[in-house]
Amino acid sequence: MSNPKPQEIWLVRFPFSDLTSTKVRPALILAVHREEAIILGIFSKVTNSNLPKTWVLMSEENPNFLQTGLKKTSLIRADKIATVSNSVFHKKIGYLPSEILVLVQEAVKISLSIP
Repeated sequence: MSNPKPQEIWLVRFPFSDLTSTKVRPALILAVHREEAIILGIFSKVTNSNLPKTWVLMSEENPNFLQTGLKKTSLIRADKIATVSNSVFHKKIGYLPSEILVLVQEAVKISLSIP
């Protein structure tokens, strides 16, 4: 298996907020530091209401959607950030388009209260 790199989307064992368990789901790699990576959870349950500023929509209608490897419209949640060992990575499925990465970076700043 190759090592994860920023902007890639991988299937990972993503931890629940209470750290009692994990679930295999897509995640965006934000940064890699030695044997660990900082990731954001990607969720396919999309609400029709106003999205929080920490959620970024990756729509099937985006012309670059296929490069993500996602199966359907999903939310990249900057409020679901985790630092994980490289051992939780299963398989690379795609790559986030640069124009969406800019939105994700802004959402991360909001999530972490960075001006």
